[in-house]
Amino acid sequence: MKKIITLILGLTFLVGCSKHDIVTPQQVVPQGLSINSTIGVKLATTFVTSEVSMNIKTSSAQTVTIKILDITNRIVSKSTANVAAGDNILTLYTSAFPSSAYRIAVYDSLGNLLAITDFNKM
Repeated sequence: MKKIITLILGLTFLVGCSKHDIVTPQQVVPQGLSINSTIGVKLATTFVTSEVSMNIKTSSAQTVTIKILDITNRIVSKSTANVAAGDNILTLYTSAFPSSAYRIAVYDSLGNLLAITDFNKM
């Protein structure tokens, strides 16, 4: 009887200690948002009405600051995002912006400029 209990406890211990591999899904990047370099920002289109998809690519996981500047370089929007290393697909909502030309600047947590791109709000 002791052998059976010991065997059951041993098997329970072995099964309970097995390693479970957790696979994190890779984000699928649409063809139009692909960035070849290790760091960058790219919009799906430069002519925007109410929203646009964008890819922010970084070499390491970090918190980035995204600033949107108008044609006079005045900040009209500022937000932060936690991004993973590699491609990060985000949506930029622009319906509150008046029609004009804008610039998106992405900064790391130390304030260094990582990438910049322009778009036109229609």
